[in-house]
Amino acid sequence: MSKFLQRSCRRSRVNFQRLRILFSSSSGFSSFLHKSWGNHSESHHVLTPSSWFWFASKYRHFSHSFPRETILVSTGSFAATELSTSDGLTVEGILANNWTILPENESDWKSHATALAQSIHVIKRRLQWKNLIVRCTLLSAELNKPDLWDDPVHAGKISREHGSLLGKMKEVNALEQELLEHIDMIKLAREEKDVELESDLLKALLNMRRNSKEKELEAMLSGEQDPCSCYIEVQAGAGGTESMDWAAMVMQMYKSWAQRRGYKVTVMDEMPGEIAGIKRATIKVDGEFAFGYAKAEIGVHRLVRISPFDSNKRRHTSFAAVAVIPILGNEASRVQINESDLRIERFRAGGAGGQHVNTTESAVRIIHIPTGVTATCQNERSQHQNKASAMAVLQSRLDQLEMARQAQFNAQHTQSLTDITWGNQIRSYVLHPYRMVKDVRTNYEVSDPDSVLNGDLDSFIFSYLSASLDKEEYDA
Repeated sequence: MSKFLQRSCRRSRVNFQRLRILFSSSSGFSSFLHKSWGNHSESHHVLTPSSWFWFASKYRHFSHSFPRETILVSTGSFAATELSTSDGLTVEGILANNWTILPENESDWKSHATALAQSIHVIKRRLQWKNLIVRCTLLSAELNKPDLWDDPVHAGKISREHGSLLGKMKEVNALEQELLEHIDMIKLAREEKDVELESDLLKALLNMRRNSKEKELEAMLSGEQDPCSCYIEVQAGAGGTESMDWAAMVMQMYKSWAQRRGYKVTVMDEMPGEIAGIKRATIKVDGEFAFGYAKAEIGVHRLVRISPFDSNKRRHTSFAAVAVIPILGNEASRVQINESDLRIERFRAGGAGGQHVNTTESAVRIIHIPTGVTATCQNERSQHQNKASAMAVLQSRLDQLEMARQAQFNAQHTQSLTDITWGNQIRSYVLHPYRMVKDVRTNYEVSDPDSVLNGDLDSFIFSYLSASLDKEEYDA
């Protein structure tokens, strides 16, 4: 046992002098440390997370009295070492070995390690790792300039971006380090024929493997605005009642999708059709990465079905356009709005009516005169609330218009809901003569349109985001 612990000492980089001091109040554990390790004064590193996992697994009766956080705080911060196992195995080396990836229920550490290494490789590719390092270095140099805070707005932007990039890098490095440390500990457990510890470590690797898939998806959303909440706008195309009914179906689809993901949904504006459906509507979707996911839905959506409004039961094609606008927040807004540039119109709210609706001019429409951009809100109970909501929508639209102008992204961000016709659709929903939903950008399709219309959109979103990243990498 002592040989195993001494080897763990060297490989796990534990400062045992500090541990002896930390646990001096526990005579049993202090005696155990002294007997097992003696005077390892040459040790000068720190206790890592998987080292504590080993302690907790091997000596469970101590883990309740001395929690992991206590040891980590007392023994210092993580050591800046090369990311490899004690025998020099790196993530790239794992991939080069081409170990077979088996199903998750197979207890094979090489399989789990290879799957994790592939995930790390995918995450780094999606984050454009080399560019990320370069950008982070440049931002660090900016932050070290003595006159940086002479311009607080610019300094705040630099600081936020640097913190965001640094957080992403630390998260990936932590995942990589944890994988390599678990491999080290599995090898040690096998040498000592410790079946129980090996089993615990295999379970930990399996959990890491499963969690890495979620991190792969998060890595798709590395854009500056991706973490933001957003507005989703839907507008009916040409076709009268048919298209208005389809626009209402599309809007309901996004409400259901947002609720599935745990986002908060607020109706900001809605103009109902004369007979059925909506002419246009705007909802606010509050939640982390709402814009990052919803941006995949920007474009024209086409429906083919037997019309419920046609007495002859003929097949009709309808169109609806979708725009998605990020909500940047006041500190990140790019456009300053002057009151003198606004024209505010008040009118009676439309809709189903009630004790308050349609009785006063509570609805508000705000026009930004220099750009012609408008925002309307009639959902709130008071004119004051509607004006505040409309201003928030206007601010987001102007911010996006400025981003589109600066990056020459007008076509991508779809500020204008025009050309809602044939040849411009991103997705087709066919209910007759067969049943299918197909994204024309990726060719991804499913044969269950009902589930899609009920908000099951994630597979389409992930497919598009993944294809977009692959294209960007190829073009680069």
